[in-house]
Amino acid sequence: MDKTIIITGGAGFIGSHVVRRFVTKYPGYRIINLDALTYAGNLENLRDIENAPNYFFEKANILNTDDLERVFTLYQPDGIIHLAAESHVDRSILSPLDFVYTNVIGTVNLLNAAKQYWKDDSSGKRFYHISTDEVYGALGKTGFFTESTAYSPNSPYSASKASSDHFVRAYGETYHLPVIITNCSNNYGPNHFPEKLIPLFINNIITQKPLPVYGDGLYTRDWLYVKDHAAAIDLVFHEGKEHETYNIGGFNEWRNIDLVKLLCKLMDEKLGNVHGASEKLITYVKDRPGHDRRYAIDAAKINKELGWKPSVTFEEGLKLTIDWYFENKEWLTHVTSGEYQQYYNEQYTTR
Repeated sequence: MDKTIIITGGAGFIGSHVVRRFVTKYPGYRIINLDALTYAGNLENLRDIENAPNYFFEKANILNTDDLERVFTLYQPDGIIHLAAESHVDRSILSPLDFVYTNVIGTVNLLNAAKQYWKDDSSGKRFYHISTDEVYGALGKTGFFTESTAYSPNSPYSASKASSDHFVRAYGETYHLPVIITNCSNNYGPNHFPEKLIPLFINNIITQKPLPVYGDGLYTRDWLYVKDHAAAIDLVFHEGKEHETYNIGGFNEWRNIDLVKLLCKLMDEKLGNVHGASEKLITYVKDRPGHDRRYAIDAAKINKELGWKPSVTFEEGLKLTIDWYFENKEWLTHVTSGEYQQYYNEQYTTR
């Protein structure tokens, strides 16, 4: 094999798209999907490539150093693409320590494993850490996050990711580990676990449940189609400069309420509803603590240096996403019922 790459969190939303891209685009690479299969890890996301000869799955937890030593010893990776993380802000408010353990301690464990196994020769190696734009805090009505924006996290989730970014950067400086970091905006697309806004609302419209909008609905986010993000990760892994940070954004700034109304319109068209039917499900709910008003990314650096830009507009990506959920109703049923968690036992423990 040309390269051996461990992708952590490869059964999750973004991770599964990255795993699929690397397995199919680089048949000469050995791709190891390392995932603990917590609530958001779903091997059904990868059913189409699970029998590929260059794909390997390892159920392992980045909090368990014995797991990491076993996997590193077995596969001797050339690269790490680190996506494993707790990522839902609401959950971080309820249980901050879970985010400290996974996002901070887990990342440091992975850094230590890489440092240990690459200590004699790190040439040709790469530790690529995927992070979020939320580490920068909140923006006013104007301006954008750049790679030089000061960190100012406002939730336990973003604080834990900011800490992990700092550790990755510190290991690069102190131990000369070949690290690279990207900070991305909100992802959306196929296989998204339905606790996040877009898949939750798609499912709620289908099942005629309320669409809970926080506060006044005027919170603004930049949205990135997950397959475009996977393409950017591919590009950064292969062509990005060591010890650099790249911001990845979709150039799609939307206020939450405008996004929800667009989603309602597209869903009504898909379902054959009377125009405006789904908007009646919108329900304004109490705002969450520490809710950042606006995020927006300036992705000029990755565009100028590596030539990356999004391939779809938000409207196009949203239509593709809706189509996918309608074409994969069994997946949605399994996820919302919890049946997806049985897939590992059915497919892997009986082999």
